[in-house]
Amino acid sequence: MHGSTGDPGFRTTGGAVRLPGRGGSPSSGAGRTGGLPGLAPHRPAREVVSVVAEPGLVVEDAAETFCGAVIRADVREVVLEDSAGRRRLFPNKPAAFLHEGRPATLVPPQRAAGPDDATSQQRSASGSRRVENARARTALPHRIWVEGLHDAEIVERVWGHDLRVEGVVVEPLHGADVLVEAAREFGPGPDRRLGVLVDHLVTGSKESRIAEGLRRDLGPAAAHVLVLGHPYIDIWEAVKPRTVGIEAWPTIPRGIEWKRGVCEALGWGDERAGARRVLSSVSTWTDLETPLITAMEQLIDFVTVGA
Repeated sequence: MHGSTGDPGFRTTGGAVRLPGRGGSPSSGAGRTGGLPGLAPHRPAREVVSVVAEPGLVVEDAAETFCGAVIRADVREVVLEDSAGRRRLFPNKPAAFLHEGRPATLVPPQRAAGPDDATSQQRSASGSRRVENARARTALPHRIWVEGLHDAEIVERVWGHDLRVEGVVVEPLHGADVLVEAAREFGPGPDRRLGVLVDHLVTGSKESRIAEGLRRDLGPAAAHVLVLGHPYIDIWEAVKPRTVGIEAWPTIPRGIEWKRGVCEALGWGDERAGARRVLSSVSTWTDLETPLITAMEQLIDFVTVGA
């Protein structure tokens, strides 16, 4: 189901991996056959086709950086999986893909939504193919750590089926502050990989400094650790606002604990009541923002490749 996300090693990112495009520079002059010096010849616009993004449809992103089969698609996002099992998530924009060499706009398949929809029953909450009647698998020595209980509960709601099939255990850290000490005690190695999902992994944040400190502290063992994250202050904010029935997450002033401030601003009561509202609203990958989805898919790849 999953595959490698690239060269193994310690990496930090707050979003999707961007791969370089192919081909020469627009100013290189390659392929010119005439016209005024320094100007490329006129080429007629290529026709853009609309293609239904049925699972299994093979396409390439328009920048020609990744080719794979459609795993899931909606009006906002498309997930492709290549022959090695690597997954990438792309915005679903007009003419954003190539189908049989032609520019294409992917149209989400129209299916009746409901408990009797056999197709939807074949997919897990993460959009991957559901494995029925699988024998329980002994847990792998690898681990995925998340910051807190709410993170673990959201991950379980969306990726729980996938993780159980793969034999991956997700554990809450109860705060990024303990990451370095906990990782040192865990002892990562070639047969004991560690994936870590952290909140607010942006340049200059406390979490980014902790991640960099982890790399220095672990030395060569850091090659077997992958720290990924999302740019949101808290896992709640990685839930799409419409999922919890609001237009946008409120901006909370510095010095006020974020979850408490959110609950007060939205009239949700205390943090426990807010947590119940948020967690009960999440049921599938479509309820989450793209950076969180991308990070979790890559972490699962990292700890299951070759397992």
